[in-house]
Amino acid sequence: MGDSVYRNRRDQLEFEDFYIPFRGGLRSDNRWVRLAKLIPWDRVEKRYEESFTPGKGPHAKPVRMALGALIIKAKLDLTDEETVEQIRENPYLQYFIGLEGYTDEAPFDPSMMVHFRRRLGAEVVNEFNEDIVLERVGSHEEREATDRDDTDDDDDGDEGTSGGSGNHGQLLIDATCIPADIRHPTDLSLLSEAREKTEEMIDVLHEPFCGQRPKPRTYRRVARRRYLEVIKQKRARGKRKRAEKRYQLGCIRRNLKSIGELMSLRGHGTLTARQKSLLPVIRELYGQQLKMYEQRTNSHPDRIVSLSQPHVRPIVRGKAGSRTEFGAKLTISLVDGYSVIERVSWDAYNESCDLKDQVERYRKRFGCYPESVHVDKLYRNRVNRRYCRARAIRISGPRLGRPPKDARIRATIRRQVRDDLVKRNEVEGAFGVGKRRYTLDRLKCRLKETSESMIALVHLVMNLERWLRATSLSLRIRRLSDLLNPCGWFEKAMTNALQRCFSVA
Repeated sequence: MGDSVYRNRRDQLEFEDFYIPFRGGLRSDNRWVRLAKLIPWDRVEKRYEESFTPGKGPHAKPVRMALGALIIKAKLDLTDEETVEQIRENPYLQYFIGLEGYTDEAPFDPSMMVHFRRRLGAEVVNEFNEDIVLERVGSHEEREATDRDDTDDDDDGDEGTSGGSGNHGQLLIDATCIPADIRHPTDLSLLSEAREKTEEMIDVLHEPFCGQRPKPRTYRRVARRRYLEVIKQKRARGKRKRAEKRYQLGCIRRNLKSIGELMSLRGHGTLTARQKSLLPVIRELYGQQLKMYEQRTNSHPDRIVSLSQPHVRPIVRGKAGSRTEFGAKLTISLVDGYSVIERVSWDAYNESCDLKDQVERYRKRFGCYPESVHVDKLYRNRVNRRYCRARAIRISGPRLGRPPKDARIRATIRRQVRDDLVKRNEVEGAFGVGKRRYTLDRLKCRLKETSESMIALVHLVMNLERWLRATSLSLRIRRLSDLLNPCGWFEKAMTNALQRCFSVA
């Protein structure tokens, strides 16, 4: 077995030794310096090294540079090119990715960002993210020990936990759609694009035969003019659109037949790698559109809505802004404000069927079932209610059946339902932060695997941001405690109070 092209970097300098010209220095309280000290880089290095095959070649970039660059991109919402420029100009970012000193040269080419996303795939990033969540939230035994320390002098310390059932914690679950960066698909636009791509393929395949045999007819000018006449109408009639769809389908069928004949000839032109991968997609698109045209329907299983990203599927969400979104469907679970990705799928699915698996994964991570599960109305079916009741798990929302006759019990139930709605807003806020603050409102990665990797990276950055804020809060409380009370009771009281406020925020 040959030498690996990846070498472990164990010579990262300490913070005090990082060199900056002109007698400069880095501040120890900078956010990038503190974040670099928090991240356990060694945990992901083994998985990163396994992505390389032994052999000759240039030495690969270290994992801290790869993962650090991806974190910078997701945290600052930058393009690949702008990420490299920011690293080249900022000494704090250069320290964050593990350089030994400041340099005004780019540490790598922007195209390396694609390779970083492939090597650090969604599976690797999700495992790293779960390790961080488990370290921050802690196991069941650690949380029980913390609760005992907080309630040593309280006779009613067991009240409000799990009632002796052994359950602990709150699990928040919800699903959303991550839209992909594609134009809004219509049947005519997809067919016109497919027709133009096949015309380009015919030009490439026929180029060696110029002057020897006639080029297959494509009628591209007529087809383009007919297409523009329809889409430029403000409200095209259904019969007109259907007739144009039939014409575009005929053009694609003729072009695909011509491509097959040209490829059967010896000495034909060579298609590019992009065209070779696009040809089966166009054939599949033609079959789907032809079937929908003949059956007079607008739906089809695994319907293609983008030629450049054939893995994207329509996800019907029923939201006020857009009833249908085009992208990946994502399910996350939230524990103490830290998010874990449970499922990413490019096909639509009923998220309520995953509640059992998510609760079991919670038990596997933390050693116990949650005390309560906070979900929306879709999850609260009879199967999930029966499952949670058998494990002493309280599911959020109103109970089934008639309300109790006792007014005090009804008021208690109403307060509990209201508190559950307030608590569930936390997972909606996590979706909002990911879409508004970061890049999940419009996923710009083109490949399926890199898109999933970017989704995982955004949630990793969100958890790191929360960890960084909690560390800053603890540091401020410790400084204030040293000034007001050297004995330490003030620090403990303020930490418990502010952490409760922080978790609500």
